Amino acid sequence: MMIRLTTTCIALLSTTSGVLLAELRLPAIIGDHMVLQQKQSNPIWGWDESGTEVTVNFAGQTKSATAGDDGRWVVDLDPLDANAEPAVMEIHGTSKRELLDVLVGEVWMCSGQSNMGFSVSGDWKAEIETLASRHPALRLISVPQVGTQELKDDFRGKWESATPQTCASFSAVGFFFGRYLHEILGVPVGLIDNAWGGSSAEAWIRRSSLENDPRFAGLIEEWKQREADLSSAAAKEKHVAVMEAWKTRAATLKAEGKPTGRAPRGPEQQLSGNRRPGNIFAGVVHPTLGYGIRGVIWYQGESNSARAWEYRDLFPFMIEQWRAEWGQGDFPFYWVQLADFRAESPEPGDSSWAELRESQTRTLRLPNTGEAVIVDLGEGNDIHPKNKYDVAARLVRWALARDYGFEKIEAQSPTFKGMEISGAKATLSFDHVGAGLRTVDTRDLRGFAICGEDQKWVWAEAKFLGKDKVEVWADSIAKPVAVRYAWADNPVCNLLSSDGLPMTPFRTDDFPMLTKPQ
Repeated sequence: MMIRLTTTCIALLSTTSGVLLAELRLPAIIGDHMVLQQKQSNPIWGWDESGTEVTVNFAGQTKSATAGDDGRWVVDLDPLDANAEPAVMEIHGTSKRELLDVLVGEVWMCSGQSNMGFSVSGDWKAEIETLASRHPALRLISVPQVGTQELKDDFRGKWESATPQTCASFSAVGFFFGRYLHEILGVPVGLIDNAWGGSSAEAWIRRSSLENDPRFAGLIEEWKQREADLSSAAAKEKHVAVMEAWKTRAATLKAEGKPTGRAPRGPEQQLSGNRRPGNIFAGVVHPTLGYGIRGVIWYQGESNSARAWEYRDLFPFMIEQWRAEWGQGDFPFYWVQLADFRAESPEPGDSSWAELRESQTRTLRLPNTGEAVIVDLGEGNDIHPKNKYDVAARLVRWALARDYGFEKIEAQSPTFKGMEISGAKATLSFDHVGAGLRTVDTRDLRGFAICGEDQKWVWAEAKFLGKDKVEVWADSIAKPVAVRYAWADNPVCNLLSSDGLPMTPFRTDDFPMLTKPQ
C-alpha cells in the first residue's frame, strides 16, 4: 500500500510540476535594455504552453497570439518612431514578464569572421576609445559561438548599455559603426555581434539551401566525405594516438620552459566548427532570425580566399538567403573588402586575395549593398589590422548616404569604368571620383600593371588625364591588351578619390582565375 501511495504521489507531483513549469519563455534577443527597429514592424516572439493566448503591451499597442503545438507564438508590433525614453514591455501568458528599459531606434547586425570579431580592446586607440564609450542609449548584445547542424532557437546573452567595460570585448568595427550612427542621428542604436573568427561563408548559410543549389554540389560532396571520415572509428583512434604524442611532446616542452602550443583538434571539434556548411547558420544566425534590424555589416572572406572563384557565387547567395530568411525584404548589407596582407610582391601577377576582392566587388550587383575598400589600412605582417576606426568610418558612409538621407556623402570608392587602347597606351576611365582622383604619399601613380597578348605582366607607368582618367603604359609593351590595379595580396598603390576613398582594385582582363577549380 505504501509503495502504491508513493507511486501515485510521484505521478501527481510530476503532473503538477509539468503545469508549474509551463510558463512564458522569451529568447535572449528579446529582453531588458533591447532596442527595437524604428519605422518598421517588429516581431516579438517566445514560447508558452500550447494553446495559450499571449498578449504583448508596448507603447500603446496591444497584440495577441496563440501558442502553437510547439509552444511558439509571435506577434508583430506596428512601426514605431525612435524613442530614447526607457519604456516597459508587458507580456502576459501563463505567466507575466515585464521587459524594462526598452528603446526604439536603429538596429544593425555585425557579422563575419575574426576581423569583425576583433574587439575594441585590440584597436590601436583602445585606451581612448573605451573611455569614450559611455553611451546609455547605445545597446550591445553578443551571440556565443555555437556550431551545429541542429537549428537552435535561442542563445545565452543579454542586451547591455555601452560602457568602458561592455564595449571592450565587443566588435570594434561594429561598435565604432554604431557609435557614429548614434551620435550623428541622435537616436538609440542596438548592435548584435555574432562574428566568429576563422569562419567560412558556407557555414553561415542554411545547409539545405546549399544542398539544393547545384553550384555548390562539389562543396557539399567534399564535406559529406569529410563528415564520414571524421565520424569514423578510425578517425577517433587516430586522434587518441595523436593526442598521446602531443602530451608527451608538450610535457618535454613545458619542462624546458617552452610554449606547448594548442592540443590537436578532435574530430568532434571539426564537426562542430566554423567551416562546416550550415553550422553557424543553425547555431548563431537562426536564433536571431526575424528580429527587427535595419541592416547588416559584414567583414569576412579571408577563410574563403583560396576559393575566390567559388565565392563570387557563394557570397551573394548568402546575402540573398539571409534576406529571404529574415523576411524583411532587401535590407542593407554592407561589407569590408579584404585588407592588404602578406609580403609585397616584387613582380605583378596572380593573387588569390585579389581574386577574392574581385568576387566581393562583383557582389555589388545585388540591390542595397555597399563595399568598404581598405587596401590602405592593412598590415602586411598581421591578418588582423588594428585600425578598425577608419574601417567603420567607411562602412558608416554607406549607411548615412543610402539609409539616412545624407546623399551628399560619397560612400563608394572609385571604380573602373572603361578602357581605350591607342597604340602603346591604355586610357582608363573611372566612376565615383568625387571632385577628382589624386594620389597619396607620392605624386607618382603606383599600383598599375600592364600586359600584351602573351599575358606577361610588368609594372606600368601612369599619369592623370583629367579628373577621372588615367593613362597607363610600359616601354616594354608595344601592344597592350589588359591593365590591372592593386592586383596583389598586399598591393603597393596610392590612387584615391578627393573624398579619401581608395581606388577599388580591378582588372580589365578575363584571364583564367588562379582559384578556379581545374
